[in-house]
Amino acid sequence: MIMRAGIDDLLSIKWITEHTIKMIYPHYYPPGAVQFFLDHHSTDNIRKDIEDGNVYYYMMPNGSITGTVTINGDEINRLFVLPDHQGIGYGSALLDFAEKIISEYYPVIKLSASFPAKQIYLRKGYTSASFHVIDAPDGDKLCYDYMEKPAVK
Repeated sequence: MIMRAGIDDLLSIKWITEHTIKMIYPHYYPPGAVQFFLDHHSTDNIRKDIEDGNVYYYMMPNGSITGTVTINGDEINRLFVLPDHQGIGYGSALLDFAEKIISEYYPVIKLSASFPAKQIYLRKGYTSASFHVIDAPDGDKLCYDYMEKPAVK
């Protein structure tokens, strides 16, 4: 079941985000880029998105939270599923949910795709609109694609 996050869900959303980054991203990115992701998804940034009503989570039947997604206008942000729960469909459910909401108001759905997620988004019909490189701590680089998909009607 997908639910809107409240401020009392902040620590769970933060833990899912940090844990997923720490477990998955070091296989794809250098340490400085991993740190950039962790800093970007700070407690303050998550809190602001929750307060703005933009954060959702997937709750399993046992009541535990396994994934999260943030919707900012026409963009999907902070889509993370705990590593042990990936490949089961929770991420697809969160993505489909976000696409449906965005499609009600915008003609195009946008997102920034990390290396680990790019193949998933390609399979879901997204195309790369641009490629970006950001300077990260310790002289490392963070590379990602900005992707788009026509709204789901």
